[in-house]
Amino acid sequence: MTENRGWKHSDDPDTAITARGMRAMAHPVRMQLVGLLRKHGPSTATKLAARLGLNSGATSYHLRQLAAAGFVEEDPERGNARERWWRSAQRLTVWTVDDMADEDTDTAVGFLRSVLAAHTLTSRRTLDAFETMPREWRRVTDLSHLILQLTPAEAEQLSGELSEVLGRYRRIDVDRPAPEGTEQVSVIVHVLPDPSTTITEGETACTEGESAHAEGESACAEGETAHTEGETG
Repeated sequence: MTENRGWKHSDDPDTAITARGMRAMAHPVRMQLVGLLRKHGPSTATKLAARLGLNSGATSYHLRQLAAAGFVEEDPERGNARERWWRSAQRLTVWTVDDMADEDTDTAVGFLRSVLAAHTLTSRRTLDAFETMPREWRRVTDLSHLILQLTPAEAEQLSGELSEVLGRYRRIDVDRPAPEGTEQVSVIVHVLPDPSTTITEGETACTEGESAHAEGESACAEGETAHTEGETG
């Protein structure tokens, strides 16, 4: 069992991603394929291709690469001689910087860029449907941006506490009917150290959200921010 040090960790050792796995997943299409299989359950290359606007040949290739890396597997209960069915091999994938040696940071960055692209796509899809969304779901849509002043230990503690909160709520289970009245809700958590606040002697920097309050003026003063707690976009 892995040590529970934050929301990025799991008590299932099979979900920990390796450098090889990162290289296999460092592709936006593959990230989306795994996400679709986890969200909607087993499917075929043809059906997945239609969802993504791709041809089935390209989708089959990406699925085979994911299978070789252990992210997806064939579903023998649904497959037949004419068409393969695929399913996700794990419910989730976890990663922390502790899982990677310093010399593999390029691989980690490529993987995380694909994660970020998938998160952005999820947000855009929600906003594209916002006008036609039922009012009760529009009310709970939240894009928040808070700037905190933390130590690395405090940031790690924050991640752990967020993980505990998320753990109280129902996870999707594609093998069971969804409870009445529920819908799938994406919760995206980013804990992002701001590199622009690391200032060398004699330099100044503007962090996102810094502004002057006088009309027509702007300033980059250390500690000035325009956001308030609970700010939403």
